Amino acid sequence: MATSAVPATASQVTAAITSSTNSTATDSQTLAGNFQTFLTLLTTQLKNQNPLDPLDTNQFTAQLVQFAQVEQQLKSNDQLATLVSLQQTAQATQALNFVGETVAVDGTTAPLKNGSATWWMTVPKPVTAVVNLKSETGQTVYSGTYSLAAGSAQPLVWDGIDSSGLQWPDGNYTISIVAQDASGQSVSIPTEIQATVDSADLTQNPPLLSIAGHDYTLDKLKRVIRD
Repeated sequence: MATSAVPATASQVTAAITSSTNSTATDSQTLAGNFQTFLTLLTTQLKNQNPLDPLDTNQFTAQLVQFAQVEQQLKSNDQLATLVSLQQTAQATQALNFVGETVAVDGTTAPLKNGSATWWMTVPKPVTAVVNLKSETGQTVYSGTYSLAAGSAQPLVWDGIDSSGLQWPDGNYTISIVAQDASGQSVSIPTEIQATVDSADLTQNPPLLSIAGHDYTLDKLKRVIRD
């Protein structure tokens, strides 16, 4: 007498899933790993169904729909990975184009070249400000008190000479501003610098531009300044 196949038991299904999980250990946490598990479970069900009582067609159709959806998601993930790779390549190419250009960024460190360093200040209201300049080693090279009117893009130019009359060499110098209004309330004074992009680090994601000794991402650039 011929024997008929019997429906898959819980232990058989569990064994199928465990076998698939072991064979795909490196990607068991990914969508691809789950997809392989699903295929194994589906084929196990088909092989072990009872011909006299086959798998419910509604359930089988739902599983096929799920199969198609997961396959589509896998393809979408591959396409997204390709788009991300293309975007990273485009960012790297764009970063290289800025090397050697003079750009404007929000910052406090500006280069002293040929006896001149400039910061552009945005002053929201009239203030009295104490300005300190420090060298790359942290040494204070200049300190002064200014009365600043309200306004944007106000230049503060330093000629590289400290309080004792010593001329400091070219390099990067950092400004700090402590400001108070007429009522003695502290006021924040943001500054902008204009400097040359010295290099681009493409090993970082996103790429980093070296400007006056500090690193900036492309989105920090405010404008490019042509001579």
